Amino acid sequence: MHTVVVGTSGVTASDVLAVARGGARVELSGEAVSALAAARGIVDALAAKPEPVYGVSTGFGALATRHISPELRARLQRNIVRSHAAGMGPRVEREVVRALMFLRLKTVCSGRTGVRPEVAQTMADVLNAGITPVVHEYGSLGCSGDLAPLSHCALTLMGEGDAEGPDGVVRPAGELLAEHGIAPVELREKEGLALLNGTDGMLGMLVMALADLDMLYKSADITAALSLEALLGTDRVLAPELHAIRPHPGQGASAANMLAVLEGSELTGHHQDDAPRVQDAYSVRCAPQVAGAGRDTMAHARLVAERELASAVDNPVVLPDGRVESNGNFHGAPVAYVLDFLAIAVADLASIAERRTDRLLDKNRSHGLPPFLADDAGVDSGLMIAQYTQAALVSELKRLAVPASADSIPSSAMQEDHVSMGWSAARKLRTAVDNLTRVLAVELYAASRAVELREGLRPAPATQAAITAVRKAGVEGPGPDRFLAPDLAAADVFVREGRLVEAVEAVTGPLR
Repeated sequence: MHTVVVGTSGVTASDVLAVARGGARVELSGEAVSALAAARGIVDALAAKPEPVYGVSTGFGALATRHISPELRARLQRNIVRSHAAGMGPRVEREVVRALMFLRLKTVCSGRTGVRPEVAQTMADVLNAGITPVVHEYGSLGCSGDLAPLSHCALTLMGEGDAEGPDGVVRPAGELLAEHGIAPVELREKEGLALLNGTDGMLGMLVMALADLDMLYKSADITAALSLEALLGTDRVLAPELHAIRPHPGQGASAANMLAVLEGSELTGHHQDDAPRVQDAYSVRCAPQVAGAGRDTMAHARLVAERELASAVDNPVVLPDGRVESNGNFHGAPVAYVLDFLAIAVADLASIAERRTDRLLDKNRSHGLPPFLADDAGVDSGLMIAQYTQAALVSELKRLAVPASADSIPSSAMQEDHVSMGWSAARKLRTAVDNLTRVLAVELYAASRAVELREGLRPAPATQAAITAVRKAGVEGPGPDRFLAPDLAAADVFVREGRLVEAVEAVTGPLR
């Protein structure tokens, strides 16, 4: 099994994906263990002094003014975990919780938190055992980190609360730890606070969304190319020299992808002979501009994610010179903004795909295709309601594009009076990514059927490969009306699993 070694300088996006989705094992580097021990020595020295130090010998948040005596400090750390594990609502996905735990471990291993090496090792042991704490949908405001979600994870380390075992069954965490030979941790000064004070949940969801969108943006270039073919559009608008004079990198990449997919097509440009059009509609002609803008948005979001992956997010932090200082680095604004920005780009990509689908179904705009791509229009309704479903998804995506990070709500007796709502931005982006996949699946379904209805003209080898692969995946082609939901579900899985991109790249080589 693949192993990810966590050091003091952060982790990569591929590390997060390997642990969250691939079940990779986690190990602590020797460097990390040394840094953990050194930082812990600083915290222990401060804890022995009579002067109060936030998070070490004081209460938290609005209660930070109270100095806590040594005999109560272990209880203080247990209590912050128990009291902050106050999430509600449905459970979040296993991969999100694994990313959350792994990214908290990443910060702990930086040697900036004051957590003991044995606590960090227990975090790794829980991940390696396949134990997944029960974390709920609601409880994070994205400031002071993802407090409730991280607290539920810390509760599992203490052997309390519920967790899911490797068999998928939810049981008391203490039982699961015992079965795997993991001793519950006894938290000491600062450790409870350090385990729940980070942007780890929103960051993990950002990393996974970027991975999914990388595949979906390639899929969108493919479905746009299929629609262009089906509408007898021109590929001249994809010429590199046209995109070079507006040098947005994403736009150039999308245009190049579409051009590669359409190479060798007998369908493109025929409208100039049969039904003169000066230009194709915006949804066809501007596909690279819209998808390209989304790609550039992803590039910015990836830069933010890389910076956050290299960060040590905690409050207070242990500095190399031995100081323990309070800070505001737990505020989720940098991550929240790009999560919202991505949701806007996703909604727009879905919107332009839906417009192309609608054009394919409208006999007045499809340039010779049957109404709704029906076998016997009037007797058959064809894909009429498939487009309804797609339109409903697009409308939902527009609502999901409303930014969460534009909101703030004060908490903790006005001590935490401005929050990022980054967790909420991440949760809605996950829904948006799911819905974009479905929208592209409907466009694929409609465009592949429409290309097959253009008898006598051969599609490009790459688009033919896509059509052949999707038919082998159980998505049927033109014909009389049938129960449509299974076909759409199969198309969704085909896109979601990356098989559309795989089929096309077998012909074109790697897309950009």
